[in-house]
Amino acid sequence: MATWLITGCSTGLGRALAEAVLASGHNAAVTARNVDAVQDITAGFPDSALPLALDVTDKAQIAAAVKAAEEKFGRIDVLVNNAGYGYRAAVEEADDADIRRLFDTNFFGAVDMIKAVVPGMRANKSGTILNISSIGARITPPGSGYYSATKAALEGMSGSLRNELKPLGINVTAIEPGGFRTDFAGRSLTQSATAIGDYADTAGKRRKEVDTAHGNQPGDPDKAAKAILAVVDSPNPPGLLVLGTDAFGAFGMVADAQRAELDQWQELSTSTDITD
Repeated sequence: MATWLITGCSTGLGRALAEAVLASGHNAAVTARNVDAVQDITAGFPDSALPLALDVTDKAQIAAAVKAAEEKFGRIDVLVNNAGYGYRAAVEEADDADIRRLFDTNFFGAVDMIKAVVPGMRANKSGTILNISSIGARITPPGSGYYSATKAALEGMSGSLRNELKPLGINVTAIEPGGFRTDFAGRSLTQSATAIGDYADTAGKRRKEVDTAHGNQPGDPDKAAKAILAVVDSPNPPGLLVLGTDAFGAFGMVADAQRAELDQWQELSTSTDITD
């Protein structure tokens, strides 16, 4: 039995994961900004579930949630940084306040959660941190520049964190899901108030009023939850896990294209060393 702390459990992948963790016999601190939204998940597990109000942009709430979980269960073995939301806008269209709010939630919220949980993991010389990224960090679609940037930042930090914590017995895995049938592209998706006509054929095609992705995503959140449980149970978990056939295929295409471009520009790239 392990103790999990999962952020963003009101809907989608976080909800599916919380349900799977509890059904598997583990303890779980199940969090959401509105704690009433997770009461139905935890109601059947009075001993192993702890519903908590948690806004990851509020450091006081983070400290209180970590303390409550450690007091009830003794320790936190698995941290899942799942809280976040989507934002669509051409880079030029985005409002400064929107951008900062997005980074505060998707990136700095995860950073603050890690800083609050890692001291206990270091003391126990064990633990797992799962940072939920997105295939968007890899494919960088038009209209998702800032969302992709938050996830790319999360992955870059996760790689360094993995190298820092692995010798201490703590694993870090970044997870890149593709499209899953959740509220991500519906209620949870935000966009800029401004729409510039010149971007109609690029970023404009992905604005909420014309996007047809919601409800048609190929991924099953319950299967994703089982895959995440399998990663935590693995004796040699990966630094990066891609989830979904769409994500797997897109990852391969991007990697192949990057390799081809790298080779094409090899001569110029390698011409900058000091020569005697």
